[in-house]
Amino acid sequence: MSVCPPYAPFFGFAGVASAMVFSTVGAAFGTSKSGIGIAGLGTFKPELIMKSLIPVVMSGIIAVYGLVVSVLIAGGLKPTDYSLYAGFIHLGAGLACGFTGLAAGYAIGYVGDSCVRAYVFESKVFVTMVLILIFGEVLGLYGLIVALIMNSRATEARCP
Repeated sequence: MSVCPPYAPFFGFAGVASAMVFSTVGAAFGTSKSGIGIAGLGTFKPELIMKSLIPVVMSGIIAVYGLVVSVLIAGGLKPTDYSLYAGFIHLGAGLACGFTGLAAGYAIGYVGDSCVRAYVFESKVFVTMVLILIFGEVLGLYGLIVALIMNSRATEARCP
């Protein structure tokens, strides 16, 4: 078995797609779920809409994490002199970023929806909402950090 087969870049491209697709799905879910809560809030207290956009902004950041990892992985792809080791590392980095982005988007969506709806009735919920959203967002950040570390290891792979 060759260390650098011609199909090795496929795994790198799968990592690019995984990071982008899964993190974007998480961001889209978080945005839509939080947006539903904001729409419900807006009918009762329209003056609170701007403060309630925090979950939507945080969901968008999740997609940026996936974009950053996808661009970095794509920058390391080569049609020749690309090993299976590099391909598997790039795949793992993309999956790590993508799945944590998906989980973070779900967390932000559910917390954003629930807390924004509760914010209509009790303004003290706002600080708690922001703290919980930060803890949900950091899940995606952990995936970004792991993906960056993994991607830096892929440059060590050389074809003989």
